[in-house]
Amino acid sequence: MIPDSEVIKIMIECLTELDIGKFTIKVNHRKILDGIFEICGVPEEKIRPISSAVDKLDKSPWKDVRDEMTNEKGLDPIVADRIGEYVKLKGGKDLLEKLYQDQKLCANKNAKGGLEDLFLLFKYLEVFEVLDMISFDLSLARGLDYYTGIIYEAITEHSGPPTLEDGTKVARKLKKDSDEFDETTIGVGSIAAGGRYDKLVGTLVGRTNSDIPCVGVSIGVERVFSILLQKYKPEQVKANEVEVYVIAVGDGLMEDRMKVCAELWNAGIII
Repeated sequence: MIPDSEVIKIMIECLTELDIGKFTIKVNHRKILDGIFEICGVPEEKIRPISSAVDKLDKSPWKDVRDEMTNEKGLDPIVADRIGEYVKLKGGKDLLEKLYQDQKLCANKNAKGGLEDLFLLFKYLEVFEVLDMISFDLSLARGLDYYTGIIYEAITEHSGPPTLEDGTKVARKLKKDSDEFDETTIGVGSIAAGGRYDKLVGTLVGRTNSDIPCVGVSIGVERVFSILLQKYKPEQVKANEVEVYVIAVGDGLMEDRMKVCAELWNAGIII
């Protein structure tokens, strides 16, 4: 959990420097989710499709997600209701401790292992003094199959659908003459996300039977820019300025051009 906690710490540092405003890091563990699905009675072949449905809870109400599980993916409604008792939970160390007291959940090997990983992760994040920015959210699923452990994503007030003055959320609408949703009615979503994917690299290099430990994060540059553009007026955003162009007529002189560029860079001139 040391690399996992370090990556989360780096993600927080990057987003803080970008000055995007207040943000929260949601964390979960794929083993906990798999354990929940198993004890609730989800057939093995439906675990990934149901996980994908749960991942939509940040943008859709539980009723819509439940309907997708039962009507589209063929899950027993009783099983869906059992899942709902868990995936609607969110909190911090208190929730982690509460789940660890759940005898049925901890009787599952996957779930218990995931909870123990999170206890260790929270310990390290507390040492890094960033635990107050973490939310343990059981609805976080990260629909991609290659995640094998800790998963996380960063959200801001702009991540969810916008709200009206009376507090109601703006209804999702399709773009004109398109079957795609208008992003202004659904929010920008997460601005950074990642996790542990120990089996991914092995799959890419033909070593499918061996784990290669990996953990990482990606930041959604376009989503960050969309937030910053809402925060600042267009006239406050400086365009790139070029003071000098270095060109040559015809081919050749590459090394000479590079020397000129280096001299200008060293002098602080924008080229």
